[in-house]
Amino acid sequence: MELRQAVRDPWVWGQLMLIGAIGAGVPLLVGSRPGPHRAVGLVLLITGAAVVGAAAHALGRSLTPSVVPVEGGELVERGPYRVVRHPIYLGVILALAGWGLIWGTWWSGLVSGAAALVWFDRKATAEERLLLQRFPGYAAYRRRVPKLLPRM
Repeated sequence: MELRQAVRDPWVWGQLMLIGAIGAGVPLLVGSRPGPHRAVGLVLLITGAAVVGAAAHALGRSLTPSVVPVEGGELVERGPYRVVRHPIYLGVILALAGWGLIWGTWWSGLVSGAAALVWFDRKATAEERLLLQRFPGYAAYRRRVPKLLPRM
């Protein structure tokens, strides 16, 4: 059921288009430029992938690409979900910013990260409307834990 829901979810299609546009567009439009930004980009890409992996592991059976929570899923507050409410989105944002830096310039990394941040902030907002309906404890969790960017 979750896969069928994900296929119909415009947020899933939108994120795939965003990832594809940044993934293919930055190398084609900007081209690779040497400089220290490439090393920073690699660190961001690896960090983002690690965050996505840790968050997906913490979600377990509650993992879905859709904004609709998994039927019978649980509210996960462990692992990276103690730091931000949407760590998978944070990981993808970091990875896309890193990709922009690796294959482009400081500007392409900034634009890639900013575009991803705007998209995933909006997706998280849509998802949270449904999480509030599904999980009675979500409102308290939302007050305690930041949405996408950890508190420093």
